[in-house]
Amino acid sequence: MTVRVRFAPSPTGYLHIGGARTAMYNYLFAKAMGGKYVLRIEDTDTERSERRYEEAQIEDLKWLDLQHHEGPDVGGDYGPYRQSERLHIYKEYTEKLLKEKKAYRCFCSEELLEEKKKIAEEKGLPPHYDGTCRHLSDAEVADKMAKGIPSVVRCITPKKAYTFTDKVRGEVTFPEDMVGDFVIVRANDIPVYNFAVVIDDMTMKISHVIRAEEHLNNTLRQLILYEAYNAAPPTFCHVSLLIGQDRQKLSKRHGATSVRLYQEQNYLPSAMLNYLLQLGWSHPEEKDIFDIHTLGTMFNLDRFTKSAAIYDIVKLNHINGEHLRLLPTEKLISEVERILPADHPFHKMDAEWKARCVTLSKEKMNFYSDIIPLLKLYFDCEVSTEADYVEARSWETTPQIQAYLKGEIEKAKAAGKKFVTEAEYNEWSNHVKGELKIKGKQLFMGIRAVLTLQAHGSDLKFIVPLTPIEVLEKRINM
Repeated sequence: MTVRVRFAPSPTGYLHIGGARTAMYNYLFAKAMGGKYVLRIEDTDTERSERRYEEAQIEDLKWLDLQHHEGPDVGGDYGPYRQSERLHIYKEYTEKLLKEKKAYRCFCSEELLEEKKKIAEEKGLPPHYDGTCRHLSDAEVADKMAKGIPSVVRCITPKKAYTFTDKVRGEVTFPEDMVGDFVIVRANDIPVYNFAVVIDDMTMKISHVIRAEEHLNNTLRQLILYEAYNAAPPTFCHVSLLIGQDRQKLSKRHGATSVRLYQEQNYLPSAMLNYLLQLGWSHPEEKDIFDIHTLGTMFNLDRFTKSAAIYDIVKLNHINGEHLRLLPTEKLISEVERILPADHPFHKMDAEWKARCVTLSKEKMNFYSDIIPLLKLYFDCEVSTEADYVEARSWETTPQIQAYLKGEIEKAKAAGKKFVTEAEYNEWSNHVKGELKIKGKQLFMGIRAVLTLQAHGSDLKFIVPLTPIEVLEKRINM
C-alpha cells in the first residue's frame, strides 16, 4: 500500500502554528514511508474563505520547506484540490447514498427542529433528530422538491457502537446513540465538513489521517460514512493539542500564533520545525537540536505522546539561537546586513572583520537583531552609568592606565593602523601589569573602563582588536 497523507487547511486566515505542526507531521510521515503528501484546501465556507489566505498559507508552507507532492498549485492525479471545485463529486456521492436509502432529504424547518430538540431535552432524551422525514415516500419527497421547499440531506445513523484504533489514543469506542441522523449536505447544496472530508479522503486514496485531537469526535460521523460506502477508513492518528502555559488552548493571548508573524520576527524555519516537532513527539536518540529533514525513517507514528503539549516561547527562542549558530558565516553576515540600518558602520567593515565579529557575537544571539546592541561594543562612545563603572573610574590607578593607553593608541594611529592586533592588546595589558604594577580587579576593570566605557563585557582580547582605532581614540579621551 502506498502511503498517502494530506494537510487540509481552511483559507480563512493565515497559517496557524498548530496547522504547521500538523502539516509537518504529514510531510515527515510521507517522506519516511516513501509516500505522497497532499495539500487540500477546504474552502466550502464561502463567507470566510479567501484566495489570498490560501496563497499566503502555501507561501508559509514553502517558507517552512514543507513541499507537497500534490495540491492546487502543483496539480496531481486526484484533483481538483479545492473543495469548492469538487461540488460535482460530492453531488455524485450524495445521490449514491440517497439511491441506496442510506440517506434522505429532510424538509424540517429550523423552527421545527428547535421545537423537537426542546421536547427531547424535556423528556431526558438525546437531542437527536427524531427521523420524521426518514419515512417520507419517494412521491412525497418529489412533491416537496417540486414545491421548492428547502431541504437538507441526512445520513442514517445505524444503532450501534463504533470502535477504531488510533495510533496515539489507542482503542477508541463511540457508544451507540451518540449522534442521530446527521446532516451531510446543507439546503444550499454545500456539503458539511465531515461529509466532504470523507469523500475527499476516499477519492484521493488517503491512507493515514494525521490531525489534531480536536477532530477526534468528528471521527464517529466519518466512520459511519465510510461504512455507508462500504469503504475501509484510513488509519487515524490524533495528535495532542497545543496549549499555553495556563493550560488553555493556544490562542492569540499567548502571543503570536501564525507562522507569518514568526517569519516577520526573523525566526528560522528550521528552528520552528525543530521545536514544533518536539511538541508531542520525541526523538529516538533523545536529541533536542536537529534538522527535521534529516530524520528519514526515524520518524514514525509510534513516538507521539497523549498529553497536551505546552507551547513555551522561551524554549523556542533558545532553539532558534542554536540553529542560528549552525548557520554558515556567510549566511549569518548577509542576514545581519539585511536587518541593520543602511547607515550602520557594520556595512563599511571588510569581509574578514565581519566574519570575526559575527563569529564572536553569535554565541550571545538567539535572533539576528540580537547583534545590534552587541555592535555598540565596537562603535559607540556611550558612557556607562553602572555603579561598577563609576567605581572603576574613581580608582587612582585608572588615570595611569588611561594615560598609558592614550599614548599607545596615538602611536598606532600615527603609524596608519586602522585596528590594533590581539598581540598588541596583550602587550598593553602586560605593560600595565608589569611596569605600572596594577593587578587584579583594578587591572582588568580599569582597562575595560577606559577602552570600552563599560564595566563588564566580552573578553577584551577579542573586543579591542575589532574596535576601530578612531573609536578607541574617542573613548580614551573621555
